Amino acid sequence: MQHFLHNPRADWRLRCVRARGFGHNDRRSEPPPLETRTTTQLLDSLRDTANAELWRVFDGRYRPVVAAFALRRGLDHDEAADAAQVTLAQFAADYAAGRYDRSRGRLSSWIIGIAQNRITDVLRTKARRGTPRGESAIVNLPDPATADRDWGHAVQNTILERALATLRQGSRFDERTIKAFELCAVRHVPPDAVAQECGMSVGDVYVAKNRVIRKLREIVAQVTQEFDEA
Repeated sequence: MQHFLHNPRADWRLRCVRARGFGHNDRRSEPPPLETRTTTQLLDSLRDTANAELWRVFDGRYRPVVAAFALRRGLDHDEAADAAQVTLAQFAADYAAGRYDRSRGRLSSWIIGIAQNRITDVLRTKARRGTPRGESAIVNLPDPATADRDWGHAVQNTILERALATLRQGSRFDERTIKAFELCAVRHVPPDAVAQECGMSVGDVYVAKNRVIRKLREIVAQVTQEFDEA
């Protein structure tokens, strides 16, 4: 589902499936599993900088977001992957050195700043390579004012990517039901064509689509909570 990383229509689909009114489960007796802890909970735990498992979870959560952000800011896929790696490595070093102060700004703002610097360096290097010797390179840098917007889109797309992956891997829907949903709701194939390809009636296609969307809403709500920075 790589196309979701840089597809504005995914933002609209996420808004369509986002659940309303989902609350946090009250499990005060024991901490939540690492993979489902909110970002705030992870940051509290990351004071133990030697805990490799915590950093693995943090990296797995934010690497695709930074890569998607870099794509939106003008890098290609390889450059975006490299920018994500460099950005998170720099954040880990800053965090270990005590340079990140949560009271002075949100985590996303800190990561955006690091990523922006890396993206700017890459774009300037590319511009210099394509400029004849003796001439000044013209660098088309992304507008800093749109960084928060692009980050928000990157987070939304990543949430949808993860929710769809969880749906495919962990749900009880059969392959035909999920295929009908993806063709109809994700690829916007006409229902009659979906019915013919999946060997279903048009009515069954709509039933499959609605069933999967209900489940997807639940998963999206759960994944969204993980990015809570409150």
